[in-house]
Order: sequence, then structure tokens, then C-alpha cells
Amino acid sequence: MEEPLPVRPEWTDLPDLASRRFGGTVMWATDELFAEKENLVNPWRPAHRAETFGPKGQVYDGWETRRRRAPGDDHAIVRLGLGGVVSGVIVDTAFFKGNYPPFVSVAAVSVPGYPSAEELRGADWEVLVDHAPAAGDVENFFPVASPRRSTHVRLTQHPDGGVARLRVHGDPVPDPALLDPRSLDLAALENGARVTGCSNRFYSSPNNLFSPGLAAHQAEGWETARRRDDGNDWVTVALAGAGLVRFAELDTSNLKGNAPGWAAVSGRLDDGEWAPLLPRTRLQPDTRHRFALTEGPEVTEARLDIYPDGGLARLRLHGELTKRGHESVTARFAETTA
Repeated sequence: MEEPLPVRPEWTDLPDLASRRFGGTVMWATDELFAEKENLVNPWRPAHRAETFGPKGQVYDGWETRRRRAPGDDHAIVRLGLGGVVSGVIVDTAFFKGNYPPFVSVAAVSVPGYPSAEELRGADWEVLVDHAPAAGDVENFFPVASPRRSTHVRLTQHPDGGVARLRVHGDPVPDPALLDPRSLDLAALENGARVTGCSNRFYSSPNNLFSPGLAAHQAEGWETARRRDDGNDWVTVALAGAGLVRFAELDTSNLKGNAPGWAAVSGRLDDGEWAPLLPRTRLQPDTRHRFALTEGPEVTEARLDIYPDGGLARLRLHGELTKRGHESVTARFAETTA
């Protein structure tokens, strides 16, 4: 009998703020002799081919440092692709079985602008994970309780070894000074939107719908299992703030035999009721659809219904923040940076 899959913490459903998909990058590391630091933020699962040797040894899909022969630890600094409040960290040591770090730490800092790694070394780092034991060839889950917004994280291996991926899950918190409240994608994660519900995430996460850029392939969108009933699949998203939606973009790029037949978009009103923004509309496979919407009410949340199932690459809801919405975005930023 197969063993049941382990239950993943709820915070792993939140976006990976460090992912390369959102623009995360590994700025600096003390050492990367065996395997490059950049692998830490790759969005795909780590891979491995046994007995694949290069000039420096076995090739690993991760960050691996040389064996230390003097006191000290190895560090890597990551600039998050999305600044936000961290709810949990995964230190994934996949395929590192005899060369993983026995202990790890993770610290974070919030710094405006684009400081260099050298400038960050003297920053006031907040410890998120403090010298915690790590196991090899597994995902090590560490919940985080900090309410503060972070823009950079520092991973420390005590003392050395290899880590395949660093996942930093949390809620994006944008800087309102960098948003134009009169014209923005109200559903974009980078603008502070957040997935609040989903009927099915069998093949991929609904967070992909609201990611920046175009989907390079099918796995970079959201796709559900095939339905065998009379229902339909859906996703709900809390918008960046209360706003008015003027245009909807429903992108089925790369989804050729599994695009939905139809879709509809609704917005949530203050009384909790849903108002139609885009009525049930026929979709084409592998197509970026743009729809101009009639002037509608102020909404705080959106719901995408697809009929009956399938997937989308991206959902964009372009419009503007109302005065109330802009005030909530500004207040959220102030609360997490105080």
C-alpha cells in the first residue's frame, strides 16, 4: 500500500517571493565552488542525474560550497522578486544526501531601492529562522511569524554544504510610491493581489495566473484536473485594493487541447454579493483575449469561472484604485515597514 503524501503547510500555497519567475536573484554568496548560487531561486523542481561529473565533481542542481577547513559559515543573499511579509521558508536539500548543511539560518531585511550586496552586509537583519536543524534530500519547512515586509533574505549554511532551492512564501506588499493608482493591473501579485480560493490546483498553482510576464509554457499557467461532473472550476483573488475594473485579459496561451470552452469574471461588492464584470464568454485555445468592460461598481475581489475545466496562462484585470483602495494599499505598506 502506498504511503499518503505528507500534508504541506498552508503557507506553501502563498507565492514564492524569491522565485526567479517574479524576478528574484541571488546577489552574492561566500562560495559556490561545486554548484552555482543562482540555482537557489529557480522555479522548477530540482533535478538530478547520478554519476554526472564535471571538472569540480558531481553536477548538482542547487548551491553547493566547498568543505570548510577553518571556522565560519557560508552565506547567500537573495533579493526577493516581490517584497512582502514572509509566512514560511522552505530550505530544499533535494539530492544532497551526504553534503547538506546540518543547520541553517534565514534572516531578512527591508531596504528601499536597489542596494548592492556590499551595502547590505551592514544592514539590520531580522532573524526568521535561527540555527535550525536541517535534513538531507528533503524539503525542510520553517514557519515564520514576522509581521514585517522584507525585500532581501540571507540564507546561512552552518557550516557548509548544498541546498537545492530556497522558497520564501508570503504575501506581496507593494511600495505605493511605485504604483499608479489611476492605471494598474488590480489582480497582479506584484501589486498586492492575493489568491483567496480555488476549486482545483491539480496540475499547477493559481498564483501563476497573476504572475508577471507571459507564460513560457503550459506549466507556467493554472490548470485543473478533468471534471467528470456537472460543475465548473473557479479561482477567487483579493484585488490590490478596492477599485474599478475596465479591461479584462484572459490568456490561454500554450493551452491548446485543454483551454476552457467559456469563462466569466465577477467582482465582489461590499455587501458580499457578486456582480458580473465579464459575462460567460467563449474562449479560443492558445489565445490572448482582451475585453473592454462596461463601467461597473467598485469591487474588492474578483472571481474567475471557467467552464467546465481546463486552464489559463494569465488573468489581468486592468483598472484603477478608488480612494479607499489607494488608502488601504498605503496603510498596508506603512504597517509592515514601521
